[in-house]
Amino acid sequence: MKADLVSKPPPSLLVLHTAFTHWKTKEHETHTSADLYRNHKSIWLGRCPVVLTGIRLCSYSLFGRVVAVAAMGEKQRKLLVLYASQTGNALDAAERIGREAERRGLPASVVSTDEFDTSSLPHHEEAVVFVVSTTGQGDSPDSFKAFWRFLLQRNLGNYWLQQVRYAVFGLGDSGYQKYNFVAKKLDKRLSDLGATTIIEKGLGDDQHPSGYEGTLDPWMLSLWRTLYQINPKYFPKGPDVKIPQDEVIDKPKYRILFHKQEKLEPKLLSDSDIIQRARGMSPGKLFKDKSKPDCFLKMTRNEVLTKAESTKDVRHFEFQFVSSTIEYEVGNVVELLPSQNSSVVDAFIERCGLDPESFITVGPRETENSSFSEEMITQIPIKLKTFVELTMDVTSASPRRYFFEIMSFYATAEHEKERLQYFASPEGRDDLYNYNQKERRSILEVLEDFPSVQIPFDWLVQLVPPLKPRAFSISSSPLAHPAAVHLTVSIVSWITPYKRTRKGLCSSWLASLAPEQEVNIPVWFHKGSLPAPSQSLPLILVGPGTGCAPFRGFIAERAVQAQSSPVAPVMFFFGCRNKDTDFLYRDFWESHAREGGMLSEGKGGGFYTAFSRDQPKKVYVQHKIREMSKRVWDLLCDGAAVYVAGSSTKMPCDVMSAFEDIVSEETGGGSKEVASRWLKALEKTGRYNVEAWS
Repeated sequence: MKADLVSKPPPSLLVLHTAFTHWKTKEHETHTSADLYRNHKSIWLGRCPVVLTGIRLCSYSLFGRVVAVAAMGEKQRKLLVLYASQTGNALDAAERIGREAERRGLPASVVSTDEFDTSSLPHHEEAVVFVVSTTGQGDSPDSFKAFWRFLLQRNLGNYWLQQVRYAVFGLGDSGYQKYNFVAKKLDKRLSDLGATTIIEKGLGDDQHPSGYEGTLDPWMLSLWRTLYQINPKYFPKGPDVKIPQDEVIDKPKYRILFHKQEKLEPKLLSDSDIIQRARGMSPGKLFKDKSKPDCFLKMTRNEVLTKAESTKDVRHFEFQFVSSTIEYEVGNVVELLPSQNSSVVDAFIERCGLDPESFITVGPRETENSSFSEEMITQIPIKLKTFVELTMDVTSASPRRYFFEIMSFYATAEHEKERLQYFASPEGRDDLYNYNQKERRSILEVLEDFPSVQIPFDWLVQLVPPLKPRAFSISSSPLAHPAAVHLTVSIVSWITPYKRTRKGLCSSWLASLAPEQEVNIPVWFHKGSLPAPSQSLPLILVGPGTGCAPFRGFIAERAVQAQSSPVAPVMFFFGCRNKDTDFLYRDFWESHAREGGMLSEGKGGGFYTAFSRDQPKKVYVQHKIREMSKRVWDLLCDGAAVYVAGSSTKMPCDVMSAFEDIVSEETGGGSKEVASRWLKALEKTGRYNVEAWS
């Protein structure tokens, strides 16, 4: 900024250029709002507003327009929404909170916890809303971990956040033992640091008929009304007055740049890093750090484990490394990126009026004018169909509520517009759930149900759920099967309330592959919830159904280790419906349970089975654990670690209850509370591990 501008008084009229957060006048050169703040002591409102000459101008970035609010120099309140998301649900919830706030006139910023300067939190004297998800058995999202470590510093003190008012909304699944654990511990820590809660924490539950939104809707209404009671300046027109949905439309967050094919260099058409290019361009923040696969696998075996009479189809898959070999441990997880049905992708592209052969680059909408960022211009273009296939789940994922809201703006048929607006409203939430989530309608199916809607591609890139890799527990040992990876997969299929057959995208695709096909599968390896045990650690394994998968690797590895050195004993509890039709890897387990085998009682271990449907009274793994109470307790006293894997419904809680009964009984009839504390201590020392999935 030039010196002569600093000394001059502010002009009588300023216009806010929302694209660049620059203030312009006809008399002066462009200068930034930061300069104005420094030199004219302007008051910041939200992202880039100031107070000058008695007029408050507030940039509602959501609507891409400037809203004038009568102020007379009074400070406008604002909202900070911090989120931590692993699969995208918490991000969606956070953005919805931000949108609803701004529609009521309250400027909002929505920021991921890993992009936020945690040390600045005490300086946010306005309201702060935290939206955090809980994954697995009480695990926090990766983006939350550094933020949480900062909050745990002992030197922060009990008054560090005394100026901060906050609210916490958690997303979890009550089928898991540590339901919404991250939200609960965050709420307690913020309170311990002196922050003041605005309202009671909200706990969204996947088990709710409407999912987490069943809790989010009423929780938000309570939040707005409580903020208004605290200070009416949060909502000058009241907490229930908002800009009608049909009057404004947001700006899409991303731009699409189309390239002329004849101008592309040949090298751009045959890039070996095509997956990295596509997923690196995608707006899905969740895989930015892992856009490039660790390696590729090729299927070498596809074997059905269950019998034809079984109600389930469980497969054993074997893969070999295509190029580079990745070192992994037992207990690790591998993520596979599935291929979508090409005909469905073609139908989606045709329905949207797009050219599948066109070349595009995708980038954030950083400016409001027609120019594109330098990054978008220098990126290597990718074919539109390839981008859709690799990044946008158009075949299996159901759209979220916001998708229906945006659809309503582009509906030309009045009855379609009204229906979409109803679906997007709180009143239509249950009907939307019955139509959309319960039926698991795909993006293409929804678009076909509303034929007058033609959504621009930049909106589709933002709103279509990202194509996510699917995670599976590895069921092999690198010691027993070098340069190979084994998986145990249940092929997902179900009937909807309207009697439509639905199939899991990844499992059904894997089942369709034949070993002779030359299909290279992109994969990522990472640690799961089951740490690889040392060979000297006694083990108590509980793995009903496909929960046996990681323990097949455990047993195979320990058998190899036993050939050269002593190993600790292993007890394994397996369960399934019927012995004759659902006994996965029967020969493998029984061979290791024979005399001298890894699961033989002669070696201090044991193999115990529960077939729930083979007798009138159902028998589950927890019953077998109780039957072997004395042996289980003896092994625990010898320092054994417990590993549990399988369905996240009731099984983990029922198994934990069985261990509590054993501890209580073997310690002289102590209370359940004492036994629970004993097992929690076991968990804290890494000797009670659970990996469960829904």
